[in-house]
Amino acid sequence: MTTPAPRPITIAILAMGGEGGGVLAEWIIDLAEHAGYVAQMTSVPGVAQRTGATNYYVELFPKSATQTNTRPPVLGLTPVPGDVDIVIASELMEAGRAVQRGLVTPDKTTFIVSTNRVYAMTEKIALADGRVDSTALLEGCRTASKRLIAGDMAQLAESTGSVISSVLFGALAGANVLPMQRMAFEAAIRRGGVGVKESLAAFGAGYVAATEGMPEPTAAPAAGPVPATLKPLMAEANAYPEPARTYIRAGIERTADYQDIQYAREYLARLKPIADAEKKHGGSGLLLAETARELALGMAYEDTVRVAELKIRPGRFERVRDEVKIADGQILEIAEFLHPRVQEIADTLPAGLGRWLLNSGWPRRLLERRTQKGMVLRTTTIGGFLKLYILASLKGMRRRSLRFQTETAFLDGWLKTILDTAPSNYALAAEIAMTRTLVKGYSDTHERGRERYATLMQLLPRIMELPDAATTLAKLRKAALADDTGAALNAAIKDLRPLAQAAE
Repeated sequence: MTTPAPRPITIAILAMGGEGGGVLAEWIIDLAEHAGYVAQMTSVPGVAQRTGATNYYVELFPKSATQTNTRPPVLGLTPVPGDVDIVIASELMEAGRAVQRGLVTPDKTTFIVSTNRVYAMTEKIALADGRVDSTALLEGCRTASKRLIAGDMAQLAESTGSVISSVLFGALAGANVLPMQRMAFEAAIRRGGVGVKESLAAFGAGYVAATEGMPEPTAAPAAGPVPATLKPLMAEANAYPEPARTYIRAGIERTADYQDIQYAREYLARLKPIADAEKKHGGSGLLLAETARELALGMAYEDTVRVAELKIRPGRFERVRDEVKIADGQILEIAEFLHPRVQEIADTLPAGLGRWLLNSGWPRRLLERRTQKGMVLRTTTIGGFLKLYILASLKGMRRRSLRFQTETAFLDGWLKTILDTAPSNYALAAEIAMTRTLVKGYSDTHERGRERYATLMQLLPRIMELPDAATTLAKLRKAALADDTGAALNAAIKDLRPLAQAAE
């Protein structure tokens, strides 16, 4: 009986920029070479995908096997679907991509996956909730692999003050799929000579996670105490039933932070007629809850003042420092890329001046030429910080701005439509409340959402004549969120016309 020819150990690593995927691959190479293996690594960098995902491929072949061969081994440059022994993914979506590419197979692959999420651009730019179901992703990974080792490796890295590559290296050692002992893995880290103490701590956490299971997730930090100025308003919110109560409390905090306490009082005052309509015509709580959520989002719209305020908050600088793990003595620079349009500049001005600018001739054209290339502000310099500080200081003038008048009129019209509809069709009124979710973001996205909302409101009289008006509006809303081009919405509107004719 002939002995089967020895084959290399194949390892694919899928990591994102800044996570140390290259370091992880180099540790594996160093580990293998010191254990008497021929080792080879290749990498293919990605672009424009959550800081640039990079695929690393490693093949290990024992030198002892080469001594019986007449020729040295020829190692592969890229992973072959169906022939990968170990796949390591630093993020759940990257794990899903590995499964999709066929790199993970149930007869062969040990799959080491970090379950943390860094949302892809397709998820972020979706008009509705475009997030992929993490539970389904993880179940797909489990089904596709021979053995799955999964857990939030990013959280372990954060708790040990290291990067995720160290935790994944520990999980690889704990998986016991390579013929090397734990001390050999740790020696590879020491030979690297950079951040050894932190890397070893993270390695140990990953090893334990692979051998004993992931630790229980730490509880989310408790919310801080409610400021004394908000306690009376929170007491009013507590009088409402769930789920509206949760949304209303969040809305109070959001509007107060956005503008001031008086603005939060206005938020509650605007909700009161809706609450009365809920008691009189509904009872399920859906109308009040959806209106409370959307009203808070609508009142705290994103304008240039809000953007400037958020970019210079101390907490943002601290978060960036933590994310890049800046060491003592290192200098941090933050560059903000801004591209305000004439419309956004006019919206920031007092209403009369803003309208004049939009309707002016050469002043508008001059401003368009000056702003067409955008600008870069370094908020870590005095000059860049002061520019945004001055813009953020216009918060006190926001109520007189053109954008404030526009948004207030829009919200008042939306609330009136809800109140006018609730007595005759509670379910439809709740759908109208949810339809405001079309209006989100800023710039072209915001304008497109407003246009689609207006289109649906123009169709409302026709929709109200249908026996299933609420269901019809829900379908149109989902169609409006389906794509950027509006093709799905146009098709849904065409389908609506025969229904309206049949109802007549």
